[in-house]
Amino acid sequence: MVEDRKRRLKELIKRLHAGEPPQEVKEGFRQFLGGVSPLEIAEIEEELIREGLPREEIRRLCDVHLAVFSEQLEKQKPETSPENPINILTEEHKILSQLLEKLSAKVSKIQQAEKANDVTEEITQLKQIADDLLNAEKHYLREENVLFPILEKHGVTEPPAIMWMEHQEMRDKKKHLHDLIRNYDALNFRDWKEQLSQTAKSLYSVLSSHVFKENNILFPTALRVFTEQDWRDVQTEFDEVGYPYFKPKHLPATAEAVEVKKPEARVTATREGLLPLETGTLLTDEIEAILNALPVDITFVDRDDTVRYFNKSEGRIFVRTKAVIGRKVQLCHPQKSIHIVNRILKAFKEGRKDEAEFWIHMEGRPIHIRYFPVRDKAGRYLGTIEVTQDITDIKKLEGEKKLLDWKD
Repeated sequence: MVEDRKRRLKELIKRLHAGEPPQEVKEGFRQFLGGVSPLEIAEIEEELIREGLPREEIRRLCDVHLAVFSEQLEKQKPETSPENPINILTEEHKILSQLLEKLSAKVSKIQQAEKANDVTEEITQLKQIADDLLNAEKHYLREENVLFPILEKHGVTEPPAIMWMEHQEMRDKKKHLHDLIRNYDALNFRDWKEQLSQTAKSLYSVLSSHVFKENNILFPTALRVFTEQDWRDVQTEFDEVGYPYFKPKHLPATAEAVEVKKPEARVTATREGLLPLETGTLLTDEIEAILNALPVDITFVDRDDTVRYFNKSEGRIFVRTKAVIGRKVQLCHPQKSIHIVNRILKAFKEGRKDEAEFWIHMEGRPIHIRYFPVRDKAGRYLGTIEVTQDITDIKKLEGEKKLLDWKD
């Protein structure tokens, strides 16, 4: 019965992709497929992609799927306990939706103005709304680095990949909105109003659709496949990444995130447990402490492109959570850059390159990103290490400061 329903649902999705009007497919859905679950939709989209349907096409037509399936999905939301991390995500979605409504209202009022001086208060309020929308970054980072990897471990790979693609699109749109509002006086007011309207409408469409898809497909799927241990892991990792808009009730009143206690170093008189290395010997705890003390972010990917390790340096630049351990590195990057990642890894494996170097700016600070192949003494490829460093202070260095110049 379940397989038959999935087969029919697959046929309906293919009819949508072939251009059949959603209303006609909707009637067929009502007639044959009452009770379809979000998990079944996720599984079917996985099958369609394996059969060759491009991920971009699935993503483009997700809204059409939802127009057909939304009535049933709304009826099937599983119950969750108040402490479940999904409730934090849905509450943040409510805040984002409220911000979209405020954005729409302010933009609508500005469209009626003849000159910027007539709406200075609205423009000021728009700046705050744009800032609040950008501040959702930790919401996306928790999904990408915690929720998505665990879904993938349960075999649900395509819905997270599609949602991540939308995260990237929304980041671009929100940044464009933010820059447009901040530089409102750089354009003719009429041209600025037109760009503002188009940008706001585009962001509203993408973000509101995204929220619906996550609330009604992605999150219910996670609730059906995650174990109790998965949810405990999710909450711990969520707390480490942090929250953009409010402090969840389970957190202490004095801290935004739960402090994770690090094990004390095992120092013994006999120095048991030493790991012999070519240039010395170290305890496992000492190795970990050394790597965490380095002023750089380190991530190691093995010869099979699987994430095996990351350090926990002070003030880590890019979020890493334990959920990424065992994950393919290709799943840790946005879809648009995966082909570059694969080219770098291929060049390292073939011995054609010994470094890949990049630099970007994050919140006005220059970030240096380098990838190095890791090889054994015989030159065999063991994996790739990513080293990321904030070089703001390094770029300011002038002259010399010698050891004898140091003061405590």
